[in-house]
Amino acid sequence: MALSQTDLTRIALDITANLSTHDRFSRLLTTLRDTLECDAAALLSFQGHQFTPLAIDGLSADVLGRRFIINEHPRLEAIARAGDVVRFPADSQLPDPYDGLIPNVDGDLKVHACVGLPLFANDQLIGALTIDALDPNKFDHFTNHELRSISAITAASLNNALLIDKLEKQANNFALINNKTKGQLDTATEIIGQDDAFLALLNEVNVVAATELNVLILGETGTGKELIAKTVHQHSPRADKPLVYLNCAALAESVAESELFGHVKGAFTGAISHRSGKFEVADKGTLFLDEIGELPLNLQAKLLRVLQYGDLQKVGDDRSLKVDVRIIAATNKDLKSEILAGRFRADLYHRLSVFPVVVPALRERPKDIHLLAGFFIERYRQQLQLNHLGLCSDALALLNQYDWPGNIRELEHAIHRAAVLAKSAGIRDGMCTIQAHHFEFAPQGENHLPPTPQNTIKQSASSKAQMNLRDATEQFQGQYIQQILRLHNGNWAATARSLQLDSGNLHRLAKRLGLK
Repeated sequence: MALSQTDLTRIALDITANLSTHDRFSRLLTTLRDTLECDAAALLSFQGHQFTPLAIDGLSADVLGRRFIINEHPRLEAIARAGDVVRFPADSQLPDPYDGLIPNVDGDLKVHACVGLPLFANDQLIGALTIDALDPNKFDHFTNHELRSISAITAASLNNALLIDKLEKQANNFALINNKTKGQLDTATEIIGQDDAFLALLNEVNVVAATELNVLILGETGTGKELIAKTVHQHSPRADKPLVYLNCAALAESVAESELFGHVKGAFTGAISHRSGKFEVADKGTLFLDEIGELPLNLQAKLLRVLQYGDLQKVGDDRSLKVDVRIIAATNKDLKSEILAGRFRADLYHRLSVFPVVVPALRERPKDIHLLAGFFIERYRQQLQLNHLGLCSDALALLNQYDWPGNIRELEHAIHRAAVLAKSAGIRDGMCTIQAHHFEFAPQGENHLPPTPQNTIKQSASSKAQMNLRDATEQFQGQYIQQILRLHNGNWAATARSLQLDSGNLHRLAKRLGLK
């Protein structure tokens, strides 16, 4: 069946419809699958020697989060270098990046018919459209001329979308900094997410990055607060100046003042030379104070003076030193509760929280779980030197059902562990597949407890091992309240009755724990 002019017109209309870019691309792939009767299709952008999926249809959900470095994927490299339609023979020895990633198909899941369409704008490769089928003869009836027409329509739309995105970012002074190393994933600075809650966060980052305001980043452990801090700095006017990191929780009180402000030779026993503190090193740049809630009270007062007047004194020195530093602070604590408890200064809190940014927990951005899982799967596929690493459908469902008390950090560690177990279980027909039972929280056996209120303490004990008792108790309280709240479909009154708490006390507790 050849492509008719009507088919091409329908594709062109779908891709120019009045929809968001993501929806437009998704509709394009749906139309292509219907027209070409293929099993899977993907639209990918090309930048920094890697392909990034923009939309997929017929592929496992985690594919959207993967990053395909071309020198690790021979078929994608062939498409990138071809300059024209690429038809891979059914018996091609080049591994297909989508093998095992077409879900809900019985039997052999390997792709047999594969067509790649490189997408160009001004003679520059900007992306690719891949069309795949399990039937090796599926695309024999389509001519290269017809496929080039699809390629041209798609390339024009992708180029327009990229130009609009670039203009919007320039208008908001939010131009991306491309510091990726050739042949490596830029895992340090790439932010991944499409959920509405996460997009709202990025909008706030967009607004505050271009200012000189101090930023307070709030969120649970493992949500990616440090990554947000890096993003704020990289998109700020200070991006070409240093970003200095200091973990306040790791500071010994005896050396904390010296770490922050520096010291002069002879200031104390062991001070054998002059030393610059973090503030001096970060002059004209940004200082990221992680776990700010752990900073001792006496240092909070000295930090406040630097924020107010821009000058500091080194330990053992009577002279003042002027510094120009932007502060980004982060904490997983409720600082308002810490103020009431006398553990944090109210005046410092107000200085730091000029622009508070709340990073949502992973359970609050469910659309991103598969996306992030795919990103980590591709990372550990590389590290474990596997040709293919996939997730079975049961494993995908399990990831979506779990509560993720440790958030993105827990997801990454869970994927890493599961990948190692999957590899040790053996590779079948060149495929390594993560099964549901490879995760510790899989609902089977004594060591695989389901995420129910009764065993939340057990399943997250490892994530609490590094916490003090108060923080661990508060984390469990928050998880337990949320689980009971879900059982009652978000009804707080019914939740209070179930917990045998006064409704007002429950609301106050929920606010203190950051649930409201």
